[in-house]
Amino acid sequence: MKVSAEHNARIAKMTFSSVYPHYVTKIEKKGRTKQELHLVIKWLTGFNEIEIQQHIKDKLSFETFFNKASINPNAHLIKGVICGYRIEEIDNILTQQVRYLDKLVDELAKGRKMEKILREEN
Repeated sequence: MKVSAEHNARIAKMTFSSVYPHYVTKIEKKGRTKQELHLVIKWLTGFNEIEIQQHIKDKLSFETFFNKASINPNAHLIKGVICGYRIEEIDNILTQQVRYLDKLVDELAKGRKMEKILREEN
């Protein structure tokens, strides 16, 4: 499935703060914690707890949010389908990064072990 330019633009303008409550609801319904969610966000973006809260408060667009992030060098290991798109085939970097986050949240909600979510080597 090809990602359209309109889709990429819509994702870029979407705010992290508008999606964050949905992430929290999704993972808490499945018995996971906000602390685990923040650990996943920190792993992907490098943001600490204070920065995450500030970005929510500032209502940063995903474009600004990911421009400020230090993407984990192992993020390319996040593969699979999310929202009908195969992550590794998305050619727009920002859209791919947003889908990385979506996939990590999805894995957290599905009960995957944290070391697997964070792509830790054994």
